[in-house]
Amino acid sequence: MTVPAPTPPPERIRIMLVDDQALLRVGFRMVLEAEDDFSVVAEAADGVGAIALATSARPQVILMDVRMPGLDGIEATRQIMAAHPNTRIIILTTFDLDEYAFGGLRAGASGFLLKNSEPRELISAIRTVVSGEASVSPRVTRRLLDLFGTHLPQPDAENGCAAQALAQLTERETEVFLAIAEGLSNPELAERFFLSESTVKTHVGRILHKLGLRDRVQAVILAYERGLVGQ
Repeated sequence: MTVPAPTPPPERIRIMLVDDQALLRVGFRMVLEAEDDFSVVAEAADGVGAIALATSARPQVILMDVRMPGLDGIEATRQIMAAHPNTRIIILTTFDLDEYAFGGLRAGASGFLLKNSEPRELISAIRTVVSGEASVSPRVTRRLLDLFGTHLPQPDAENGCAAQALAQLTERETEVFLAIAEGLSNPELAERFFLSESTVKTHVGRILHKLGLRDRVQAVILAYERGLVGQ
């Protein structure tokens, strides 16, 4: 009799917690480690510690507080994303749609969550960013830009490179890119351009690849920075 080989356990998602409140970190750890495929591999109480541990602990996902003594979460996010671009960071905020959430997205975070979010929302956000998507919708990003877009700096050399990449988009890809910047979802894009959703996904994937962007949220921010959508 042939005995089937046991199913290997799922690979655990490596998570780091960054918050200056120890009790809050304990609460997050309890929620996350109740999931079979989550593992909290490191904790930091400030931005400096987060940067060091991002290298040594190699987390896939970082839950990042923004209001911390010393180096804040936004600057820590910026430095971590520069050194570890495949890491996914979720900003933890106290108030919805605040300037800290906006700053975190601009620094390279894949989304933000309120600290009092339900456990299921936290778990869902982590799974979403690991899959390569942003945990905050483009439409919410547009709302943040409407509120805080005046804080954006003038385009710099890096944005000049982005402008060159934009010029490489086809006419249809440019149309889809601008529609993404409006905050449209895939079904809405399909309806506007009379395309199937699978074709829309193909267009979106090519656009992000050509522009060197991680997700649609970064596309919204780029379009705003370049003055391609209303400010």
